[in-house]
Amino acid sequence: MSGHGPAPTRRRILIVTDAWAPQVNGVVRTLQAVRAELIAMGHVVEVIAPDRFHTLPCPTYPEIRLAMPAPGAIARMIAAFGPDAIHLATEGPLCLAARRWCLRHNRPFTTAFHTNFPDYVERRTGLSADWFWPYFRWFHGAAQAVLTATPSVRAELHRAGIRHTHHWGRGVDLTQFSPLGDGHPALAGLPRPILLHVGRVAVEKNIEAFLALDTPGSKVVVGDGPARASLEARHPGVHFLGMLSGEALVSAYRAADVFVFPSRTDTFGLVMIEALACGTPVAAYPVTGPVDVLTAQTGAMDEDLARAVTQALELSPSACTAHARGFTWRRSAEQFLESLHWLDAPALAHAA
Repeated sequence: MSGHGPAPTRRRILIVTDAWAPQVNGVVRTLQAVRAELIAMGHVVEVIAPDRFHTLPCPTYPEIRLAMPAPGAIARMIAAFGPDAIHLATEGPLCLAARRWCLRHNRPFTTAFHTNFPDYVERRTGLSADWFWPYFRWFHGAAQAVLTATPSVRAELHRAGIRHTHHWGRGVDLTQFSPLGDGHPALAGLPRPILLHVGRVAVEKNIEAFLALDTPGSKVVVGDGPARASLEARHPGVHFLGMLSGEALVSAYRAADVFVFPSRTDTFGLVMIEALACGTPVAAYPVTGPVDVLTAQTGAMDEDLARAVTQALELSPSACTAHARGFTWRRSAEQFLESLHWLDAPALAHAA
């Protein structure tokens, strides 16, 4: 038997993903955080990820390594683990192989729409996003549910013909991201206000729109990526700190006056709630992600990003931290469990 419903105590959950460490992005951080919560709840979680296979660079995005599993490798791994539920987190080769196995053996599975790849590819190549949506409709069409982070993403998928969606929110580690503590020393002597951006430095993140703002104060970028060298060359007055993690990252959030999120393609934007948890208000465009995460008390959204920055400077840090407390990884993990469709695990031993 298989079905959708509450997770029984201690079940075996398989997550297949084409995005995993050492990549640093929202997909990987979400999966790692939710896996930790599921294990804390008593479940057994197996992850089939690129770190087990030979990899090749992703076309148009060479920093992402795509796994090339040998024929039958995914089937053997699934059968060896014997999962009670299967989730396919991405739309790449590993999840394609797992999807094929599930359909061949009439096993239910869920998928997720983490990344708006049609828009990403359009920004990188100039090819219309409309060319790529048929593949995503095909990939997600066979799933029992497609997990989405926000109402805006859900509406976008419905317009694209993907309608069987399930809400799966995001969280923030409130024990780590907090306004209590020191600011990053590299920001200590900079002219105020300090405008901060954290994230992958790539063309689809639209960081140029932030760096080109004619605003007083200082601009700081935390992160790395393929566009960093060209952006540094064009904007010598901007402070690029590279990749930060742990307390160094938190201290950068704390030291900033406004967090600027210029992306128009993100499906959520974990960095926004990290900034809010540290008491830093957000300035953004009124697009998918910000419109679902921010409130009038915690962020300013405007097609004029400079105006949004000015408005965000007036917002209350305490309102930001209060709002961030509503985003927990435990609730995210509970929503993930609610979406799963449970398998008859003993039958898997005969399905390879």
